[in-house]
Amino acid sequence: MTRPPPRDHGGGIEAARARWGGAPDAWLDLSTGINPVPYPVGAFSPSDWTALPDRPAFEALIAAARTFWQVPDGAEILPAPGASALIASLPGLHSPGRVAIPGPTYNEHGAAFAAHGWEVTQDPLDTTGLQARVVVHPNNPDGRAWRGDEIPADDALTVIDESFCDVMPEASLIARAVRPGTLVLKSFGKFWGLAGLRLGFAIGHPDTLAPLRERIGPWAVSGPALRIGETALSDHGWADATRARLSQDANRLDRLTMGAGWRVLGGTPLFRLYDTPSAEAAQDRLGACHILARRFPYSDTWLRLGLPGSSEGWVRLEKALS
Repeated sequence: MTRPPPRDHGGGIEAARARWGGAPDAWLDLSTGINPVPYPVGAFSPSDWTALPDRPAFEALIAAARTFWQVPDGAEILPAPGASALIASLPGLHSPGRVAIPGPTYNEHGAAFAAHGWEVTQDPLDTTGLQARVVVHPNNPDGRAWRGDEIPADDALTVIDESFCDVMPEASLIARAVRPGTLVLKSFGKFWGLAGLRLGFAIGHPDTLAPLRERIGPWAVSGPALRIGETALSDHGWADATRARLSQDANRLDRLTMGAGWRVLGGTPLFRLYDTPSAEAAQDRLGACHILARRFPYSDTWLRLGLPGSSEGWVRLEKALS
């Protein structure tokens, strides 16, 4: 069997070390859009690790999520082991057809639908025979935010991926989650900086969530993830302070890169997209300083940077760009 080519993602320090050298802890990874100052996880009880996750723990997490995201009463919330697990599962719950995924965007959606035999189109206006659509809001990598009236209210399965929307909660399209056939996805790892925890959510009408709930199973989320998720989603003060810090740091990053002659194309407060004279040369320049940036296979000039999480990281980046 011929294996599909590896999917394009951020990260990959081992590959960067093979090209530019350096010990693992010498690298500053700016290739992802993960908050570099994570939520403090605190202490655990022994039962978090030893007991099967119980219903009260799930209910506490769901209640915190409902309040944090202002989920409407007609929608249910399904916790899962990461948004990527939901993305991989969704196409297999429906008979293959045509799916519109406006791009360029996060490539796991297209890969998941293609793996289940779907025909994938990137043209949002090509709705002939359409059975599903995916909208990444805000989009990765350019940060485009979709308006509700730009997403048709038809019979197609509609997936709204809000993995990066916690930096701009006022733009959330969560109100659409009550509509049958619509699912809103939320990622915990990005905004809270805990990608290794593997926690995500699908939010939608009970009938739309039912087959996905069956696929995910009863104990999909670990005890530690339930505890941390419930605590973090209840900490609205931390979220407000984090949004303010991320916005300031994103502006700081833009000023640094514009000083290097790059042009801001977009992004979110968690990652910024730049137009450079040569993305390969810019990545190589940073890589020689053991700073990992994100290139894209479909552009010779686009480069994406996440945020440094420490004073030392900012100093290293400034020196590399100066």
